[in-house]
Amino acid sequence: MKVCVVGSGGREHAFVESLSMDSEVVVSPGSAGIRGSTSAPVTDIDADLYVIGPEVPLVNGLADEIRSFGGCVFGPGKEGARLEASKSWMKDLVNAAGVPTAGYESFGQSQIEEAIEFLTTYGPPYVIKTDGLAAGKGVLVTNSYNEAVSDIKEKLSGAAFGDAGKQIVIEEGLSGPELSLFAFCDGQKAVLIPTSAQDHKRLLDDNRGPNTGGMGCYSPMPSMSQADLEGLMDLAVHPTIEELKNRSIDYRGVLFAGFIMTTDGPKLLEYNVRFGDPEAQVILPRLENSLSETLLQVAQGNLQNQPTVSSDAMVTVVLASEGYPLSPRMGDPIQGLDEARAIDGVTVFCAGVKSNSQGELLTNGGRVLNICGRAATVEAARELAYQAVDLIFWPGMQHRADIGASIETEPNQEVIK
Repeated sequence: MKVCVVGSGGREHAFVESLSMDSEVVVSPGSAGIRGSTSAPVTDIDADLYVIGPEVPLVNGLADEIRSFGGCVFGPGKEGARLEASKSWMKDLVNAAGVPTAGYESFGQSQIEEAIEFLTTYGPPYVIKTDGLAAGKGVLVTNSYNEAVSDIKEKLSGAAFGDAGKQIVIEEGLSGPELSLFAFCDGQKAVLIPTSAQDHKRLLDDNRGPNTGGMGCYSPMPSMSQADLEGLMDLAVHPTIEELKNRSIDYRGVLFAGFIMTTDGPKLLEYNVRFGDPEAQVILPRLENSLSETLLQVAQGNLQNQPTVSSDAMVTVVLASEGYPLSPRMGDPIQGLDEARAIDGVTVFCAGVKSNSQGELLTNGGRVLNICGRAATVEAARELAYQAVDLIFWPGMQHRADIGASIETEPNQEVIK
């Protein structure tokens, strides 16, 4: 089977490595750190299966375009991708499906005063989100009323996030441990990928600093049983798929559900219409089924394989450039990669990298590398990952030192971003 992976980050690198076990794989556009990379446009590549990694091409309708010429695609069409593209649309849909979620209200550019007046309905803390895509950075959580007011004005003016911020959602602040759940969806049903993962969104240790696309992740969460995960599927994912079907939306791909475990029970925080990054890096390598065959069945609308996941654990630590997430510096030579890769149980996935004329890898983005450790327990996997991290260097390199360090208390006990 020939598979075309769309994207260029660590998530796509993880896809490529797993799919390459039994398929020929090309990746567009890929990067200097990912084998099989090509500059050819996706629509010029003849493949048996197209796997779209990032959210932006899904939201822009790439899956629909490929399907229009008969291509088989793992990834939802533009309508299904609205689950991630519009927070207000998603909230309205899950409310119709009876899924518990945070209280909310949506506001447009002509409703700045109404939005400011609404602030005190739920806050403090005040939770303000851009309606559209903002690369994980369009959320403000603050106890400061003045900061919340300024954020509303900045977002609704379009100054901060352009069109993505021209509508906002103000939400009830929720507190509790968070978790990520993933399910394959073939247009008719959703099937749980039987593991959990926890991302670390804040830039700095102890959940401080600005939100990012994700600074690390571990899987599984020891506190979550199979029964717990199936319960969350019944609570949110299955009703969501039924509501999509009621609206004649044929959703084929993965559904990434983010939950928060409040004292009032689990509540859905968000849906993403693709694998998380870095969650994919700790889940895809542990899938025991043929990934190519499973994704093909999903794309064909007839998932028969029951996904199984190995019982071991993985921890990934993101290495980021100086200045990330606001203004990352690029072009620094990366040292120590070969030494890190030589450690048994360590995998390095490349994200924001490029090569120079000598073939050296240089930083070329905010999040540069994912350093993954795999072992019998989260603790042992974490030790491997950080052993490898200590061998890698470039000027200004940033990373968190606490990924997976507090699994017993679940480290993201914070008001939801």
